[in-house]
Amino acid sequence: MLSHLAAAFGVLGLLTVVPGPDTAIVTRRVLAAGPGDALRTVGGIATGLLLWGALTVAGLAAVLAASPPAYLAVKLCGAGYLVFLGGQALWQTRTRHAPGDVSPPAAAGHPWRTGLLANALNPKIAVFYTGLLPTLAPPRLPAAWAMTLLVLVHVVLTLVWLGTYVFLLAKAGPLLDRPRTRRALGRVTGAVLIGFGLAVATSAT
Repeated sequence: MLSHLAAAFGVLGLLTVVPGPDTAIVTRRVLAAGPGDALRTVGGIATGLLLWGALTVAGLAAVLAASPPAYLAVKLCGAGYLVFLGGQALWQTRTRHAPGDVSPPAAAGHPWRTGLLANALNPKIAVFYTGLLPTLAPPRLPAAWAMTLLVLVHVVLTLVWLGTYVFLLAKAGPLLDRPRTRRALGRVTGAVLIGFGLAVATSAT
């Protein structure tokens, strides 16, 4: 059992640290409103994972993953939301601040809700949980308990990783406070979010 858990930690840890939409969203919130706002976004992201985890244990995520129309609808909503966030980030970089003003522009939308919607509208998590997690489940545990344990492990790893990422960005505060640096990173983040959204919309699964 311990060997299965170690393997599961390794696979989930690797998948967690690979940059994706969550990383871009958290970066955007740090740039737009600071680390406190970004940490609340991380909380929303974790809540979205818990939501998909509960649906997976209940068997509903498998139904969504197996239903092309439902999967497509959620996928397009999620893609549209990422494109919206990216466009919002690009629009904010057009704001001109007065000389000496290094405060970040106000971020639109509640941070927790932003993180929650980004993951709740991502059906790929349903595919990931229903397709990969069963292969990582310890064989001696009942299926529901094993899936619950792995989802909680994934949530904890996500909180630790994104929380550490926010801390590292906050430590780079003097650099990020430069208006030119902030605008450049905001534009890159916006473009990345739009790219992720388009990739989700055009993906086969």
